[in-house]
Amino acid sequence: MAAVGGAEISGTASGRTALLAVVTGDGIAETFRSLGAVVLDGGATMNPSTADLLAAIETAGTDEVVLLTNNSNVRMAADRAAELAERPVVVVPTRSQQAGLAIAVGHDPERGAAENAQALAELLDDLGTGGVAPAAREDPQGRFAIGDALGYVDEELIAWGEPEATLRTVLERLAEDRELLTVIAGDGAPLDGETIDGLAPDGVEVERSHGGQPAWWWLVAAE
Repeated sequence: MAAVGGAEISGTASGRTALLAVVTGDGIAETFRSLGAVVLDGGATMNPSTADLLAAIETAGTDEVVLLTNNSNVRMAADRAAELAERPVVVVPTRSQQAGLAIAVGHDPERGAAENAQALAELLDDLGTGGVAPAAREDPQGRFAIGDALGYVDEELIAWGEPEATLRTVLERLAEDRELLTVIAGDGAPLDGETIDGLAPDGVEVERSHGGQPAWWWLVAAE
């Protein structure tokens, strides 16, 4: 892992176009690297600077770069870095790490950045995402307390309360008309893998991994 301009950058790119992903969590970073991506540690807040992104773009060493933001916070800095970079950079504005991971398999390093970005965007259109996180503050409406589980599909809060029931609701909603659920466990996730397998609807395949991400107990992608 290299630190360039304060940014922690790891992974090795090859071919014409690098895939660059902003990440948080050791397990998620390792999965991206296993898919051939260069990763930039965005920290717990997933808010790297334009300078950090430019350093990662230059470190990639390829002719072109596709940049996965993996958080809406990153979009503005990513667009600015793409404007300033000395090589072609196309930003794919993924809003979550699980979305970025799900579509990363569609990247072909021998294609140009624009063609890759189009292919990844098409995969993104068919993807469902969600997650479960512990509440950081009490709900003013009295629905949940600090530490309760909050369940989201896309960016909509759909469930809250105990972790098991909340995750079940998220998985059931995401599994509608889909065949595969990918569940990525974060730091402090309170349920074991066997329990998670039992929460998915019948006939839906579940793939589990450890992401190590802060703030989210589970990140979920549905395909």
